[in-house]
Amino acid sequence: MVIDLNNAVTGDGLLPPDTRILVLGSGRIGHEVNARGVANALGVASEFVSVRPRKVFEFAAPWGPADFADAVRPPWPDIAIASGRVTVPYLRAIKSGSRGRTFTLFLQDPRAWRGSADLIWVPEHDSLRGPNVLTTLTSPHSFNSEALMGARAAVDPRLASLPQPRVAMVLGGDSGAHRFEAKDIEAMAAIARDIVLSGRGLMVTPSRRTPPALTQAIRSAVAGHAFVWDGSGDNPYVQILANAEAIVVTGDSVNMVGEACATGAPVHVYEPSGGSPKITRFIDGLIAAGAARRWSGQLQDWRYVPIDATREIAEEAVRRYLAHRASFGWA
Repeated sequence: MVIDLNNAVTGDGLLPPDTRILVLGSGRIGHEVNARGVANALGVASEFVSVRPRKVFEFAAPWGPADFADAVRPPWPDIAIASGRVTVPYLRAIKSGSRGRTFTLFLQDPRAWRGSADLIWVPEHDSLRGPNVLTTLTSPHSFNSEALMGARAAVDPRLASLPQPRVAMVLGGDSGAHRFEAKDIEAMAAIARDIVLSGRGLMVTPSRRTPPALTQAIRSAVAGHAFVWDGSGDNPYVQILANAEAIVVTGDSVNMVGEACATGAPVHVYEPSGGSPKITRFIDGLIAAGAARRWSGQLQDWRYVPIDATREIAEEAVRRYLAHRASFGWA
């Protein structure tokens, strides 16, 4: 188990300042982005713990017990937030150890023991419903309006010299539902080249899953006339999103597409080969909300109110937590 106190965050006071929040991380960035985003929005400092169960316990999750050698122990937090199947046994152990006093919030479908969590959040395109289930169109993250305004007020020097208007290109990679075939790599490189030739400033950010061939094809297409993050220095992701007047994002990642829609900039979704009904429903929902459009061959301009579900999830968690406290006779 890895405890990280340097990533404690503070917000704007939805909860009493002495509320202890524990965030359980699964080691997967997509899960941890969701959990940290909600913790940040709750408005008090949080402690982050990355669980590392041994193989037999990892294999048994989410149905099995927590690894006793890697367990979370007292003092129990007031609120525990988790995401990812390996964290489910730990969340249950905290609930049991605290004799029910810890309020537990799980992000995404836990697949098992669904009734043991006080609140479960899932995106609307997921089928899970129930009295302890909250759904929103997009996933939670840390790109709130304050973070975006701060990035716009102090533009990263690596981006400041690019021509305006600037366009973000956010790259995902192969997943269980999508794959980047040669035709997708060629198409993305062509999009990048056309943006540069139009005189716009291009800002490209790959992810951990981005195929090297895709990144290299884009580098070759723009011939040094764009910023393509190479992994060195501070991650410019929030800067790229905040300072884009249009965004092209690959549709393999629900998190990335949702984060782009928090900016208010037109979001163009390029869907790589493959797909899934869930992700199709998600993209369709954003299109219906006016935030996104599927890539049609050229950049388009439109306006919409930024979509950010993180605050909504945090406010519902606070409402239920305060009712939970009251049920134990706490002030």
